[in-house]
Amino acid sequence: MADTMPEGVKFYPAKTVRDQIAACLTAWGMPKDHVAITANVMVDADSCGIDTHGLSMITTYDFRRRENMITMDAEISVVNETPVTALLDAGGGLGYVPSVQATKIAIKKAKEMGVAAVAVRNSNHFGATGYYTRMMAAEGLVGMATTNGSGPRTAPTFGKDPKLSTNPIAFTAPAKRNAPFNLDMATTTVAAGKIRNKANENQPIPVGWANDGDGNPTTDPNLYFDREGTQTPLGGSRELGSHKGYGLGAMVEILSAGLSGASLVTSENHGTRVPGTMEIGHFFLAIDPTAFRQAGAFEDTVDELIDHLHATRPVDPSQPVLVAGEPENIIRAERETTGIPVPPGLRGKIQDIAKNCNAQFFFD
Repeated sequence: MADTMPEGVKFYPAKTVRDQIAACLTAWGMPKDHVAITANVMVDADSCGIDTHGLSMITTYDFRRRENMITMDAEISVVNETPVTALLDAGGGLGYVPSVQATKIAIKKAKEMGVAAVAVRNSNHFGATGYYTRMMAAEGLVGMATTNGSGPRTAPTFGKDPKLSTNPIAFTAPAKRNAPFNLDMATTTVAAGKIRNKANENQPIPVGWANDGDGNPTTDPNLYFDREGTQTPLGGSRELGSHKGYGLGAMVEILSAGLSGASLVTSENHGTRVPGTMEIGHFFLAIDPTAFRQAGAFEDTVDELIDHLHATRPVDPSQPVLVAGEPENIIRAERETTGIPVPPGLRGKIQDIAKNCNAQFFFD
């Protein structure tokens, strides 16, 4: 992995990264129990190579809390509940704690009723979507999760105005012999954090990640963050299938906002119209395979499919065919030894944030 890292990168144990995240969250006024959950989910993203959703998000959260877009000491409540559904209100806080709570509710109800769906409204960014579906798979359930985003960033196919966010979706299925099948993806060509991370290090972005205000490809990450450009739907262009990413993004918006009552990303002033919240919505679905088949039969089918996919002849013998979730598992194992990489640009930004909020800085 080292040859893909920017110059000046340093590696730190997961505990150090977690402590740095926790120090900032605590200094911002987040309750201790919420800090522990939030920091654990965030450092998990860094541990498996999803560097867009871990430590680097502290820079975004710092801006949003200073702009009164996040309630750091939010109170979470259950709005309504049935045997197979629930709706939670996140109180305007970061989405990690309400999403863990929603996932636990979905797990409990699915084990009792065979299937369960839980939605969350009045929330904020909740990190890597696959964290929550992996929680479900760890309990023997099939999991799906979606969320809408902070604001319009992505132009529909054939358009140049931003109308959707990155609108990620995750799906995890348990197996027996293999690791769970764990698909966690943005419905854009890349996660917005990949563009943010390039900007942090003053690096250009590849052609296809984003377009300028006229809909033409750009390599300038700052153009996108200055809102003078847009992200591309998954596929990049109509010829490469961007209409499919566009359709998936709209589907995620419908599930995340339509079922929870959260604000649509297309709504005027979405993310900023109500002080103390970004009005983001999440959706979680849990399915117990034993409601359909005898215990273990579903996992056998998943294992069989994974085995068949693994048996595919590779184009390059040095790069075997993988399935969703395995690249992250490989990186997680590597980083248990090497530590988590923190590039110089991000270290500098975190140092400034820690200084300004009187939090301890752990990356000296």
